[in-house]
Amino acid sequence: MTPDELLKIMPLAKPRIAAFFSPLCAAMEEFEINTPARQAAFLAQVGHESEQLLYVREIASGKAYEGRADLGNTEPGDGVKYKGRGLIQITGKANYIACMMALNIDCVHRPELLEEPVNACRSAGWFWKTHGLNELADAGDQVRITKRINGGINGLANRLALFQIAKEVLA
Repeated sequence: MTPDELLKIMPLAKPRIAAFFSPLCAAMEEFEINTPARQAAFLAQVGHESEQLLYVREIASGKAYEGRADLGNTEPGDGVKYKGRGLIQITGKANYIACMMALNIDCVHRPELLEEPVNACRSAGWFWKTHGLNELADAGDQVRITKRINGGINGLANRLALFQIAKEVLA
């Protein structure tokens, strides 16, 4: 993939392409997102979740995640502290702990580390691989990929539109 190809997939990423292109490519290599099908699916999801690389921190406050034991948010303030970060929006203390252990990034004590380009990309790649999304991309199952990332099908139409563009660009 080239920077021009990435911009064809995510035209809104233009102001951030210099910061994100190399870390994004490195993360795709590290986490075996290494076929056109996997790359198209990954870029579509990342494109949606980050608004085409514009956001690496969830816009909402995170208060909706307070007390969510399923996310590991058991202490007051955990929802806000561990709101979505990175290109796939790692959410919840349990996911931050798992990410920290896997990537050796102390994002539990310094959640903002997941906002840095390299860590934002690596955390997305890590989440992708550890949740079996390469296999779902190989099977072409964009709906199940969306459900594993989002918990539902929010933004599915946008994700599918980005996927179609990415497929054409990367073919």
